[in-house]
Amino acid sequence: GPPALLPLYFQWYIFYFVIQRKKWVDLAWMVTFYTRIFLSYVPLLGLKGFLGLFFIVRFLESNWFVWVTQMNHIPMHIDHDRNMDWVSTQLQATCNVHKSAFNDWFSGHLNFQIEHHLFPTMPRHNYHKVAPLVQSLCAKHGIEYQSKPLLSAFADIVYSLKESGQLWLDAYLHQ
Repeated sequence: GPPALLPLYFQWYIFYFVIQRKKWVDLAWMVTFYTRIFLSYVPLLGLKGFLGLFFIVRFLESNWFVWVTQMNHIPMHIDHDRNMDWVSTQLQATCNVHKSAFNDWFSGHLNFQIEHHLFPTMPRHNYHKVAPLVQSLCAKHGIEYQSKPLLSAFADIVYSLKESGQLWLDAYLHQ
């Protein structure tokens, strides 16, 4: 799954999406990007070396992408729409990972996922500035604001996947 997500699926699907939607300018830019990267690296590394480098980088990127995006979403318990207001729904669906120089760098400031969901157009490096305001708003209205350490967030991913895998297995075996 995740290790092959970007190297294979996304690369193919992006081209499929652009062609299906007849986004010819986007397709031209994509082709020029891949042509330039091919012409830059193949003379240095050869075709096999280029493909190896390309897929290793995409493999690492894919794993990073999955951990960073899922640490704020998978562990959250989201019920069907209970007619909650938009802010409460966003706070229920996401959590933050504590601020630190490493966490900010590693996640590209997406450790502030609550703020990212509430203010999607705000530059990510400013999320830490608005976080205290969101926390005080949550405290004022009795809404839970969740933030956890990075390793706890990673452990929650593994636990949630194990739990959902067990539910799937139980459902499959009892059919």
